[in-house]
Amino acid sequence: MTVTPARRIVFLDVDGTILDHGTSVAASTVEAITSARRAGHLVYLCTGRSAGDIHPEVRAIGFDGAITNGGAFATSGDETVLARTMPVEAVTLLTDYFNEHGIHYFLQSDARVYGGRRVREMFVELVHRLRSGTDPLIVPNVHELSQADRTQIAKAVFMSESPGMVAQLQTDLGEHFHVVPGSMPLPGGSNGEVGMRGTTKGSAILHLLDHLGADPATAIGIGDSWNDVEMFEVCGIGIAMGNADPELQALADEVTTSVTADGVYNAFLRHGLL
Repeated sequence: MTVTPARRIVFLDVDGTILDHGTSVAASTVEAITSARRAGHLVYLCTGRSAGDIHPEVRAIGFDGAITNGGAFATSGDETVLARTMPVEAVTLLTDYFNEHGIHYFLQSDARVYGGRRVREMFVELVHRLRSGTDPLIVPNVHELSQADRTQIAKAVFMSESPGMVAQLQTDLGEHFHVVPGSMPLPGGSNGEVGMRGTTKGSAILHLLDHLGADPATAIGIGDSWNDVEMFEVCGIGIAMGNADPELQALADEVTTSVTADGVYNAFLRHGLL
């Protein structure tokens, strides 16, 4: 499929962009995505989540494909166009480091999330803290860490009580891994995402655009997290959400309103996608 100049292609982050960090999707966001697709534009998810961990309300909106695991996997329609897993030796290096330093973590394949008992407890605590009285209790399905097939791991996410752990991992592991701050709204400490160097949302977008025969100048990337930096760099227009860190906003071409204030809808409206 070739993308014509009149057709735009949009890449949307999930948490903090489509989804209000695990709680709800704004009706205006659903309207914007469905309206843009009816108009002939392409809308792809572009998330750090695994495909199997995408919130059911988000999945139900309908998309033309998805980049998942922070750029390790990409699909277009029913076709897998990119699949990059970590070497087993890299997974072992990471997990040994986490265990040695007492860092809680989970591993992602494209289908599942795997974590220890404390990680599963932390997810339940996080969901309870974020949900309102009317929100359903939807806890991520985290499988036992011992069940993980280490040949299929795409990414790791860590959670630490230390506020400086992201910088520490960047120093200790940055030669081989891409380490960025995470977007999990924990009450304290720090969290981050770890993938292989060169595996980013931006690299996956370029791969997918080449597959589609699309010019990166026609692409729009919208996000709120530090794993969106490379997306902003490769897309013709990079748009940060109003709820993004001000330092991240400064790296984008534009800033829209927040996830709870029709941010996606307003960005689509501004660029004539509706």
